Amino acid sequence: MRIPAIVLIMLGIAALHPAQAEDAFVVRPAPVSDQKAVFATVESKRTVPARTRIGGTVAALSVKEGDHVEQGQVVATIGDEKLLLQLKSLDAQIAGLEAQMAQAQTDLTRAEDLFNRGIAPRARLDEARTAFNVASNTMRSRVAERSVVQQQLTEGNVLAPAAGRVLQVPLTVGTVVLAGEPVAQIAERNFVLRLRVPERHAGFLEAGDSIRVDAAELGESVPRFGKIELVYPRIEDGRVVADALVEGLGDYFVNRRVRVWVSAGTRDAIVIPESFVTTRFGVDYVTVADDVGTTEVPIQRGRDLPRPDLPDGIEVLSGLKSGDRLVKP
Repeated sequence: MRIPAIVLIMLGIAALHPAQAEDAFVVRPAPVSDQKAVFATVESKRTVPARTRIGGTVAALSVKEGDHVEQGQVVATIGDEKLLLQLKSLDAQIAGLEAQMAQAQTDLTRAEDLFNRGIAPRARLDEARTAFNVASNTMRSRVAERSVVQQQLTEGNVLAPAAGRVLQVPLTVGTVVLAGEPVAQIAERNFVLRLRVPERHAGFLEAGDSIRVDAAELGESVPRFGKIELVYPRIEDGRVVADALVEGLGDYFVNRRVRVWVSAGTRDAIVIPESFVTTRFGVDYVTVADDVGTTEVPIQRGRDLPRPDLPDGIEVLSGLKSGDRLVKP
C-alpha cells in the first residue's frame, strides 16, 4: 500500500519532536575551534601577605601551611615587653592622679564654702579651681596615653587581610620581627587557571573564549569547560598570559599544572554525538533515517570535539551531509 506524502511529512515532523530529541539528531555543519593543548596552572588572582603592625617577638602562631583562614582571623601574636612596662607605669601614674583629683576636689569644695560665707578671698577659690582643672586634664592625658599603649598591644595580633589558603609561614615562635614584616603569605579564595600560550596564537585568544580541561587531569570522566576572563596585554618570555574561570578547581594545590585546550582558529565541521555511532570490524557506521526507512552509512571519524551542549561530540570527516537525520542504532 502506498503511503500518502502528507503522512510521510507528518511522520518526519514527529521524528524531530523535542520529546524524542535524545533519539534523533539532524546533521548541521557548525563553526568549531581548532584547539591547541597548552599547560595552565591553578593560581590565585592575588597573593597577599599578613604583616605585623608593631615590632617585637613572635609569641604565638595560630596557622600553618595549608590552613584555610577567614578575613580578620588572628594568624600570629607579636609580644613587646616594653609595652607591658609602659602600661604598668601609666597605671601607677593614673592611680596617683586619681588621688590628686580627689584632693583637688575636696579643696575646691572647701574653698567654695568659705568664699560663700565670706571667710576666704576669691583668689583662694580661683587657685583651688585651677588646681582641680590641672589634675583633671592630666588624668585625661594619662588615660589617653594608656589607650594608645593598649591599642599597640592589640595590634600585636596579626590579622589575615583576606580569606584564602595559607601558602607560607616563614617565621617561628620567638622570632624577632619589625613593624610591617610579613608573617604569612595567603592566597585569596578566587582561584583561576593561568594560561601561558605561545605568542603566535595571540591573535586567536580573546576574553570570553571557551576552554576545555582534560577530564583525566581532574580524575573525572567528563571534561570541564570554562571561559577566558582576562588576557593580559604584556607578553612574558614569548607567551601570552590569560586567566580562565573553571568551576570546581579546588584551592588546596596552588600552582598545580593541568592540560587545557584553547582555540587556535575556527572552521566549519560536522559534529555528532558519539552515542549515534556503532563500530563493526573496525568500521564506524551511523543510521540515517529518510522518508522510506533507515540506512546504515559508513563514516570516517575524526577527533573528539566535546562541547558544553555536546559532551560526547566527535567530528565526522566524510560520509554525512547537511540535513541528514540520524537515529540511535
